Amino acid sequence: MNNPKLYIVSTPIGNFEDITLRAIKVLSEVDLIICEEYKEAKRLLSHFKIEKELISLNEHNEETTTNEILSLIKEKKSIALISDCGTPLFSDPGTQLVQLSINSNIDVIPIPGASSIMTALVGSGFNLNKFYFAGWLSPKSDLRKKELLRLKNIKELLIIMETPYRLKSILTDVSKIFSEKIKIAIAFDLTLPTEKFLRGTAKEILTIVEKERLKGEFVLLIENR
Repeated sequence: MNNPKLYIVSTPIGNFEDITLRAIKVLSEVDLIICEEYKEAKRLLSHFKIEKELISLNEHNEETTTNEILSLIKEKKSIALISDCGTPLFSDPGTQLVQLSINSNIDVIPIPGASSIMTALVGSGFNLNKFYFAGWLSPKSDLRKKELLRLKNIKELLIIMETPYRLKSILTDVSKIFSEKIKIAIAFDLTLPTEKFLRGTAKEILTIVEKERLKGEFVLLIENR
């Protein structure tokens, strides 16, 4: 790793056994690692007995830290970019760093691996020929409803990300805004022992969520075709 390189390394989304051999090799060999949160990065690296210097790059410091990291790469250092979990750059910081690295003729090398989006898709049971990634919706109720109304007009399989504590809220909104018969799937706690897929209408799944008091990471898929 003598030439300056930026590795975009996918990490497990829950189960550490899902990391690739290539990811472990790269994380072991780079000069330093750019992470989102120190706590999550240290937990991952400690599990694989990897000791590396860490620099945090998150939504609060991205503007000020990106150029500092770019300067380090230009010093012929090899750097790995990871997020808290999964494949970096999906609604995570780092896009600016990647763009500046490309503009500076620095090799940007993706290391593929776990992704909650692809895992949710293949377990959903829906047709995967086409889909639309809507990402994260607004935490504000009124704005979220407006975003869902816009998505209602996109006749594709929709993928939506949300935080655990808004599971009930978004299921309630979907049941009101979309057709009552529309099929959805919730990919819940992916790769963990508590993993489960809930399939049915939003109202049916909301009943299950309330009955079982489910709370955890999830991906929402709406079959809007």
